[in-house]
Amino acid sequence: MILDQFKLDDRVAIVTGAGRGLGRAMAIAFAEAGADVVITSRTRSELAVVAAAIEEVGRRAHIVVSDLAVDDPAALVDAAIEQFGRLDIVVNNVGGAMPTPFMNATAASLEDAFAFNVTAAHRLVQAAVPRLLETPGGKSIINITSTMGRLPGRAFLAYGTAKAAFAHYTRLAALDLSPRIRVNAIAPGSILTSALEVVAADEKFRSELEQKTPLRRLGAPVDIAATALFLASDAGSFMTGKVLEPDGGLISPNLDLPVPDL
Repeated sequence: MILDQFKLDDRVAIVTGAGRGLGRAMAIAFAEAGADVVITSRTRSELAVVAAAIEEVGRRAHIVVSDLAVDDPAALVDAAIEQFGRLDIVVNNVGGAMPTPFMNATAASLEDAFAFNVTAAHRLVQAAVPRLLETPGGKSIINITSTMGRLPGRAFLAYGTAKAAFAHYTRLAALDLSPRIRVNAIAPGSILTSALEVVAADEKFRSELEQKTPLRRLGAPVDIAATALFLASDAGSFMTGKVLEPDGGLISPNLDLPVPDL
Protein backbone atom coordinates (compact mmCIF):
# COMPACT_ATOMS: atom_id res chain seq x y z
CA MET A 1 0.00 0.00 0.00
CA ILE A 2 1.12 3.52 -0.73
CA LEU A 3 0.74 4.52 2.94
CA ASP A 4 3.47 2.02 3.82
CA GLN A 5 5.92 4.31 2.02
CA PHE A 6 5.42 6.89 4.77
CA LYS A 7 6.23 4.54 7.65
CA LEU A 8 9.40 4.93 9.71
CA ASP A 9 9.15 1.64 11.58
CA ASP A 10 12.14 1.13 13.91
CA ARG A 11 14.15 3.96 12.38
CA VAL A 12 15.97 6.46 14.58
CA ALA A 13 15.89 10.23 14.17
CA ILE A 14 17.65 13.20 15.72
CA VAL A 15 15.55 16.37 15.83
CA THR A 16 17.16 19.59 17.03
CA GLY A 17 15.16 22.44 18.49
CA ALA A 18 12.58 19.81 19.43
CA GLY A 19 11.17 21.41 22.57
CA ARG A 20 8.44 23.37 20.82
CA GLY A 21 7.12 24.59 17.49
CA LEU A 22 8.26 22.87 14.34
CA GLY A 23 10.78 20.64 16.09
CA ARG A 24 8.17 19.32 18.49
CA ALA A 25 5.72 18.66 15.64
CA MET A 26 8.31 16.82 13.55
CA ALA A 27 9.56 14.69 16.45
CA ILE A 28 6.04 13.57 17.35
CA ALA A 29 5.14 12.93 13.70
CA PHE A 30 8.19 10.71 13.27
CA ALA A 31 7.20 8.76 16.38
CA GLU A 32 3.63 8.35 15.11
CA ALA A 33 5.16 6.93 11.91
CA GLY A 34 7.18 4.40 13.91
CA ALA A 35 10.53 6.04 14.74
CA ASP A 36 12.43 6.44 17.99
CA VAL A 37 13.69 9.98 18.45
CA VAL A 38 16.60 11.77 20.08
CA ILE A 39 15.25 15.20 20.94
CA THR A 40 17.33 18.19 21.90
CA SER A 41 16.95 21.83 22.88
CA ARG A 42 18.15 24.08 25.68
CA THR A 43 15.09 23.54 27.91
CA ARG A 44 14.59 20.19 29.63
CA SER A 45 11.02 20.93 30.78
CA GLU A 46 9.87 21.45 27.18
CA LEU A 47 11.66 18.31 26.02
CA ALA A 48 10.01 16.29 28.78
CA VAL A 49 6.58 17.17 27.40
CA VAL A 50 7.63 16.10 23.90
CA ALA A 51 9.17 12.89 25.20
CA ALA A 52 5.90 12.04 26.96
CA ALA A 53 3.97 12.58 23.71
CA ILE A 54 6.40 10.29 21.85
CA GLU A 55 6.09 7.57 24.48
CA GLU A 56 2.30 7.91 24.42
CA VAL A 57 2.28 6.65 20.82
CA GLY A 58 4.43 3.67 21.76
CA ARG A 59 7.89 4.86 20.69
CA ARG A 60 11.03 5.76 22.63
CA ALA A 61 12.45 9.22 23.21
CA HIS A 62 15.84 10.24 24.53
CA ILE A 63 16.42 13.76 25.82
CA VAL A 64 19.70 15.61 25.31
CA VAL A 65 19.77 19.14 26.73
CA SER A 66 22.15 21.07 24.52
CA ASP A 67 22.93 24.47 23.06
CA LEU A 68 24.17 23.62 19.57
CA ALA A 69 25.60 27.08 19.13
CA VAL A 70 28.40 26.03 21.50
CA ASP A 71 28.04 22.33 22.44
CA ASP A 72 29.57 19.37 20.63
CA PRO A 73 26.92 17.85 18.33
CA ALA A 74 28.68 14.50 18.44
CA ALA A 75 26.91 13.94 21.77
CA LEU A 76 23.59 13.69 19.90
CA VAL A 77 24.96 11.12 17.48
CA ASP A 78 26.51 9.12 20.30
CA ALA A 79 23.20 9.19 22.18
CA ALA A 80 21.33 7.80 19.17
CA ILE A 81 23.76 4.89 18.84
CA GLU A 82 23.99 4.18 22.57
CA GLN A 83 20.25 4.37 23.20
CA PHE A 84 18.81 2.96 19.98
CA GLY A 85 21.67 1.28 18.11
CA ARG A 86 21.38 3.14 14.82
CA LEU A 87 20.79 6.47 13.11
CA ASP A 88 18.64 7.03 10.02
CA ILE A 89 17.37 10.64 10.05
CA VAL A 90 18.82 13.99 11.09
CA VAL A 91 16.71 17.15 11.22
CA ASN A 92 18.55 20.45 11.54
CA ASN A 93 15.81 22.65 12.96
CA VAL A 94 17.86 24.95 15.21
CA GLY A 95 18.30 28.45 13.83
CA GLY A 96 17.03 32.00 13.78
CA ALA A 97 18.08 35.64 14.08
CA MET A 98 16.20 38.71 15.27
CA PRO A 99 14.97 41.22 12.65
CA THR A 100 17.38 44.15 12.53
CA PRO A 101 17.31 47.43 10.56
CA PHE A 102 20.04 47.56 7.93
CA MET A 103 22.32 50.04 9.70
CA ASN A 104 22.13 47.96 12.88
CA ALA A 105 23.10 44.76 11.08
CA THR A 106 26.75 44.66 12.08
CA ALA A 107 29.35 42.33 10.65
CA ALA A 108 29.21 40.43 13.92
CA SER A 109 25.44 39.93 13.61
CA LEU A 110 25.87 38.44 10.14
CA GLU A 111 28.62 36.14 11.39
CA ASP A 112 26.46 35.07 14.33
CA ALA A 113 23.49 34.35 12.06
CA PHE A 114 25.64 32.27 9.73
CA ALA A 115 27.21 30.36 12.62
CA PHE A 116 23.84 29.58 14.22
CA ASN A 117 21.94 28.73 11.04
CA VAL A 118 24.63 27.07 8.91
CA THR A 119 27.80 26.19 10.80
CA ALA A 120 26.02 24.50 13.72
CA ALA A 121 24.06 22.33 11.29
CA HIS A 122 27.19 21.45 9.32
CA ARG A 123 28.93 20.31 12.50
CA LEU A 124 26.04 17.96 13.28
CA VAL A 125 25.95 16.63 9.71
CA GLN A 126 29.68 15.89 9.76
CA ALA A 127 29.34 14.10 13.09
CA ALA A 128 26.35 12.10 11.84
CA VAL A 129 27.55 10.98 8.41
CA PRO A 130 29.84 8.12 9.55
CA ARG A 131 27.05 6.68 11.71
CA LEU A 132 24.41 7.14 9.03
CA LEU A 133 26.59 5.16 6.64
CA GLU A 134 26.88 2.27 9.11
CA THR A 135 23.17 1.51 8.93
CA PRO A 136 21.73 -0.13 5.79
CA GLY A 137 18.82 1.44 3.95
CA GLY A 138 17.94 4.96 2.93
CA LYS A 139 19.24 7.81 5.06
CA SER A 140 17.82 11.33 5.19
CA ILE A 141 19.08 14.71 6.36
CA ILE A 142 16.48 17.49 6.50
CA ASN A 143 17.44 21.15 6.91
CA ILE A 144 14.90 23.77 7.98
CA THR A 145 15.49 27.02 6.12
CA SER A 146 12.89 29.77 5.56
CA THR A 147 10.92 31.56 2.91
CA MET A 148 13.04 34.58 3.86
CA GLY A 149 15.96 32.78 2.26
CA ARG A 150 14.41 33.38 -1.16
CA LEU A 151 12.12 36.41 -0.71
CA PRO A 152 13.33 39.93 0.14
CA GLY A 153 12.06 41.34 3.41
CA ARG A 154 13.04 44.48 5.26
CA ALA A 155 15.09 43.94 8.44
CA PHE A 156 15.81 40.31 7.55
CA LEU A 157 19.28 40.87 6.11
CA ALA A 158 21.20 38.61 8.50
CA TYR A 159 18.50 35.95 8.85
CA GLY A 160 17.57 35.83 5.17
CA THR A 161 21.18 35.71 4.01
CA ALA A 162 21.96 32.86 6.41
CA LYS A 163 18.88 30.89 5.37
CA ALA A 164 19.69 31.40 1.68
CA ALA A 165 23.15 30.03 2.38
CA PHE A 166 21.61 27.07 4.21
CA ALA A 167 19.39 26.29 1.24
CA HIS A 168 22.39 26.18 -1.10
CA TYR A 169 24.38 24.25 1.49
CA THR A 170 21.63 21.64 1.17
CA ARG A 171 22.11 21.37 -2.59
CA LEU A 172 25.88 21.11 -2.30
CA ALA A 173 25.81 18.58 0.54
CA ALA A 174 23.27 16.47 -1.34
CA LEU A 175 25.68 16.06 -4.23
CA ASP A 176 28.63 15.33 -1.94
CA LEU A 177 26.73 12.68 0.04
CA SER A 178 24.82 11.00 -2.80
CA PRO A 179 23.86 8.29 -3.45
CA ARG A 180 23.84 6.90 0.09
CA ILE A 181 22.47 9.88 2.04
CA ARG A 182 19.70 12.16 0.84
CA VAL A 183 19.84 15.83 1.85
CA ASN A 184 16.81 18.09 1.42
CA ALA A 185 15.45 21.25 2.99
CA ILE A 186 12.10 22.73 3.97
CA ALA A 187 11.53 26.48 3.64
CA PRO A 188 8.42 27.26 5.72
CA GLY A 189 6.39 30.41 5.35
CA SER A 190 4.48 32.01 8.25
CA ILE A 191 3.70 29.16 10.65
CA LEU A 192 1.66 29.53 13.84
CA THR A 193 4.32 28.69 16.40
CA SER A 194 5.34 30.59 19.53
CA ALA A 195 7.64 32.73 17.37
CA LEU A 196 4.61 34.14 15.51
CA GLU A 197 2.10 34.19 18.36
CA VAL A 198 2.89 37.77 19.40
CA VAL A 199 1.98 39.21 16.02
CA ALA A 200 -0.76 36.68 15.24
CA ALA A 201 -2.54 37.59 18.48
CA ASP A 202 -3.37 40.95 16.91
CA GLU A 203 -6.44 40.20 14.79
CA LYS A 204 -5.76 43.05 12.38
CA PHE A 205 -2.17 42.00 11.82
CA ARG A 206 -3.12 38.34 11.51
CA SER A 207 -5.76 39.21 8.93
CA GLU A 208 -3.15 41.10 6.91
CA LEU A 209 -0.80 38.10 7.03
CA GLU A 210 -3.58 35.80 5.84
CA GLN A 211 -4.72 38.15 3.06
CA LYS A 212 -1.17 38.39 1.72
CA THR A 213 -0.92 34.59 1.61
CA PRO A 214 -2.45 33.08 -1.55
CA LEU A 215 -4.04 30.21 0.40
CA ARG A 216 -5.51 32.80 2.81
CA ARG A 217 -4.34 31.11 6.00
CA LEU A 218 -1.25 30.79 8.13
CA GLY A 219 0.57 27.51 8.29
CA ALA A 220 0.33 25.04 11.16
CA PRO A 221 3.25 23.00 12.55
CA VAL A 222 1.62 19.85 11.16
CA ASP A 223 2.07 21.26 7.65
CA ILE A 224 5.82 21.21 8.16
CA ALA A 225 5.78 17.90 10.03
CA ALA A 226 3.98 16.24 7.12
CA THR A 227 6.54 17.60 4.67
CA ALA A 228 9.37 16.36 6.88
CA LEU A 229 7.77 12.91 7.12
CA PHE A 230 7.67 12.72 3.31
CA LEU A 231 11.36 13.61 3.07
CA ALA A 232 12.40 11.27 5.89
CA SER A 233 10.48 8.25 4.63
CA ASP A 234 10.68 6.02 1.58
CA ALA A 235 7.98 8.19 0.02
CA GLY A 236 10.71 10.77 -0.61
CA SER A 237 13.38 8.29 -1.66
CA PHE A 238 13.82 9.89 -5.11
CA MET A 239 14.33 13.37 -3.64
CA THR A 240 17.70 14.91 -2.85
CA GLY A 241 19.15 18.39 -3.11
CA LYS A 242 15.70 19.98 -3.11
CA VAL A 243 14.13 22.78 -1.08
CA LEU A 244 10.40 22.26 -0.54
CA GLU A 245 8.34 25.39 0.14
CA PRO A 246 5.21 24.86 2.28
CA ASP A 247 4.43 28.57 2.52
CA GLY A 248 0.85 28.97 1.33
CA GLY A 249 1.97 30.01 -2.14
CA LEU A 250 3.98 33.13 -1.24
CA ILE A 251 5.61 34.98 -4.09
CA SER A 252 6.32 38.06 -1.96
CA PRO A 253 6.69 38.51 1.80
CA ASN A 254 3.51 38.59 3.86
CA LEU A 255 5.31 39.99 6.89
CA ASP A 256 6.16 43.67 6.49
CA LEU A 257 7.97 45.04 9.53
CA PRO A 258 7.60 48.75 10.35
CA VAL A 259 11.18 49.74 9.53
CA PRO A 260 11.75 53.42 8.68
CA ASP A 261 13.30 54.41 5.38
CA LEU A 262 16.93 55.47 5.39
